[in-house]
Amino acid sequence: MKVFSWRVARWGLWALLVVGAVLAWRTFMPARTDAVALARAPLLRTVQFSARVKTPARVDLGATLTARVAKVRVQEGDAFRAGDALVELEPEEPRAALSQAEASWQQARARLESQSALSLPTAQASLAQADANLQAAERDLVRTQDLVAQKFYSQQKLDESKRAVDVARALRDAARAQTLANGRTGAERANAQAQLEAARAAVEAARAKLAQYTLRAPGPGRVLVRSVEPGQIVQAGKALLTVSVQGPLELQAQVDERFLAQLQPGQRARVLADAYPDRPFDAKVDRLAPSVNAQSGSVEVTLVVAGPTDTRPDARPDTRPDFLREDMTLSVEVLTGERREARILPLRALRATAAAAAPADPRDGAATGAVLVAEGGRAVVRELKLGLRTLSDVEVLSGLQDDELVLLDPTLAPGVRVRARRVETASTVRKAADAGETFGNAVSQGFSR
Repeated sequence: MKVFSWRVARWGLWALLVVGAVLAWRTFMPARTDAVALARAPLLRTVQFSARVKTPARVDLGATLTARVAKVRVQEGDAFRAGDALVELEPEEPRAALSQAEASWQQARARLESQSALSLPTAQASLAQADANLQAAERDLVRTQDLVAQKFYSQQKLDESKRAVDVARALRDAARAQTLANGRTGAERANAQAQLEAARAAVEAARAKLAQYTLRAPGPGRVLVRSVEPGQIVQAGKALLTVSVQGPLELQAQVDERFLAQLQPGQRARVLADAYPDRPFDAKVDRLAPSVNAQSGSVEVTLVVAGPTDTRPDARPDTRPDFLREDMTLSVEVLTGERREARILPLRALRATAAAAAPADPRDGAATGAVLVAEGGRAVVRELKLGLRTLSDVEVLSGLQDDELVLLDPTLAPGVRVRARRVETASTVRKAADAGETFGNAVSQGFSR
């Protein structure tokens, strides 16, 4: 029994020594952990979403009166130019009314010309004659007065001479009034001019009425729906054609409000139509809706088609797409941030600390974060200023040297002894090896999957 007890005690002692040695090794030996250094590479941040083609103007064209259709000059899908005749109504009645109005206009114009060429000279001649008659009557009155004073004429003869002067003066005043009336500022001239203007207005009204019998295109566009046939009697206000009027082509999307801070007017975008995945084209953000949709939690983003942006000699020339149709589904990738050369860390290297969660330094607007670095064989917390952030990487502005190793193990505590083993992450390796990766590849790869 004593021998057995001694052996048990000896083995227990050995076990305690082994456990103590292991604990001492784990306490004083550094922990091996993966670490990365800053990588220098281009950094792009993009937002991807779906959009649809929005027609700038969808218009229902209809008649403004009741009439019978004479001709329909377009079919569904036909393109037209501004001012093209699309539908013609039977125009006999308004055409006759226009002819009558034009005849009245010609008559009024002839009346005005006659007033200038005939009435005014006649009135002027009558005035001259009336003046001469008045002067003769006044001279006769003077002679009669002398003869009556000499008792050669009776008082009756003097009264007749005075009456002749009064009649001549009245005729002179009438002739003068007639001359003034036919002058440039006279009533007769104004009346003739007013009649001419009224006749001209009647012609314009008749022409406008006749123009209503032809439905013309308000601008260049395409026929979407045709709802009329020749011989049909149409009512005022009824839609006969539905057309899309051309204008700046717009793309409309509903984007999650989480990305609102990243989107700004003027940002470049790459677009692919689901129906034409091999024909990408460029666009740019035109405007953002001023409010957020409370039901969907999204904001409306409007883009416009842009010209070519790739100016490399070997680039395939881009043209504005001619295959887009209304409500066509599109995939859009918007470039929201770009660094030609950035100091990059994997996003998973950031520590989930209060400092890392701080959105920005109020002094310079830069976001802040914290990492663990291997310094003197121990894990040390380092505060960083951060820049552009993507789904996998983040740009380091300051706080870290290029040759310093950042620890990736999220379970490490500050102050522990570590042995850092440098590794290359997938994101930094890809970015460093493919620095020439072009914007828009991500959305293109989305179609290839």
